[in-house]
Amino acid sequence: MLIGFYWNIHVGRSEIIPLYTENITVQYQNHLVVDQLNLQIPIEKVTAIIGANGCGKSTILKTLARILEPTAGAVFLDGKQIHKEPTRNIAKQLAILPQLPEAPEGTTVKELVSFGRFPHRKGFGYLSKHDQHIIEESLEKTHLTEFKDKPVHQLSGGQRQRAWIAMAITQETPYLLLDEPTTYLDIAHQLEVLSLIQQLNKEEKRTIIMVVHDLNHAARYADHIVAVKKGQIYTEGTPSDVLTHDMLKDVFEVKANIMIEPHTGLPTCIPYEKI
Repeated sequence: MLIGFYWNIHVGRSEIIPLYTENITVQYQNHLVVDQLNLQIPIEKVTAIIGANGCGKSTILKTLARILEPTAGAVFLDGKQIHKEPTRNIAKQLAILPQLPEAPEGTTVKELVSFGRFPHRKGFGYLSKHDQHIIEESLEKTHLTEFKDKPVHQLSGGQRQRAWIAMAITQETPYLLLDEPTTYLDIAHQLEVLSLIQQLNKEEKRTIIMVVHDLNHAARYADHIVAVKKGQIYTEGTPSDVLTHDMLKDVFEVKANIMIEPHTGLPTCIPYEKI
């Protein structure tokens, strides 16, 4: 299933476009998932959302991206409620890369990446020279130029994920939302994808919001971590502020050793017992 990755804000421009929630509540039928959540996304930073399975991490991400509508409260982008704005306007500003996205059978890498220019097309939707330039540039940034004519389904897992990220890059927007972008990837490809995400943030000042399963990945690649428990924010801050014994006990119900990783100076968690 293809999800809209449609943005149109120039990366690195001087204006600050805040993304935040005010008392959002989200429920599926009668099941309350997110409860009166207030969250402000730091501009031009990588934010990782962590928490136990079923705590509401992906629901929060999808609500920020306008895929889900809150039962109460609102999500604001640049002071406007995103659920009241025209779909195309919001689609030009926010994008989400879901877990395990799928491209139509036979789609080549270049075709997939070109989908990112959809909201910018005019008239009959032909790709302009500028569109073509952005597509080629995105392929180059993600090291996929040599694979551009290859069907997506023939790529390795890491290459496929880079192809989807390349599609997002073509939208030229500061916001990128990713739902567990390293799911089912081996260690080398996990690091490859996370390094690319970090590069997009550092070099292009893109604001990244990602749901992360691995706490050490969150500590290594995020500037800001939000720990979620039962649909509410338990704590948030820098990796050193958030990755504490109390948080691990209360949010994940584990005991762990927390050490400083010598190469990065960042905290590393080694769980050793379930509480």
